[in-house]
Amino acid sequence: MNTSGPLILGRGLRLARAGKVVVEAFDLELQAGERLFVLGASGTGKTTLLHSLLGFVPLAGGELQLLGRLCRGEKDFAPLRGPLGLLFQDAGDQLFGPTVVEDAAFGPLNCGASAAEAREIALQTLARIGIAHLAERPVHALSGGEQRLAALAGVLAMSPKVLLLDEPTTGLDEAASERLLGVLADSGLSMIVASHDPACVGALATRRITLTPAPR
Repeated sequence: MNTSGPLILGRGLRLARAGKVVVEAFDLELQAGERLFVLGASGTGKTTLLHSLLGFVPLAGGELQLLGRLCRGEKDFAPLRGPLGLLFQDAGDQLFGPTVVEDAAFGPLNCGASAAEAREIALQTLARIGIAHLAERPVHALSGGEQRLAALAGVLAMSPKVLLLDEPTTGLDEAASERLLGVLADSGLSMIVASHDPACVGALATRRITLTPAPR
């Protein structure tokens, strides 16, 4: 993949949700090393935008390049789910392994790593973000903050080039939020973040853009 230019480049993006246009004629660009925050009131399309960047919500118009690759359909997006890692707003939506380590190992295992290799990658990732002690904990027995970190471990285990984060600190207490923000800052990864949290914006943002409602 050619990543000498922008990691993400969108021109004239048109996004729709449930048949209703929510974003119109929107340009987006992410350079290596940037932590771009997408701001805007509820309902302006921040989550829709993040999901569109992975092809989960089809674009209603415009042109999108991810890691130097023009993306139009499923065959274009599928190989990029991993290089672009999405952390859902509700961590429970992406935790499905019986234990934390098994959940984190799923991605590498699905990409061809052996069971032993996938487990080692998972354990290293859990240690990297400070939750190695949760490795054998059932995912249903985690607190909200632990779930968010476990879900992030599953994303990071895929060695992404870009993180897409949807309200990463929502529902977390101050201690859990600070811990998560520290992990994200230390990751050194480029990222696009949708967040209402001033502490999250202040801790991570290198650039900010605002979505406004599409004209009616």
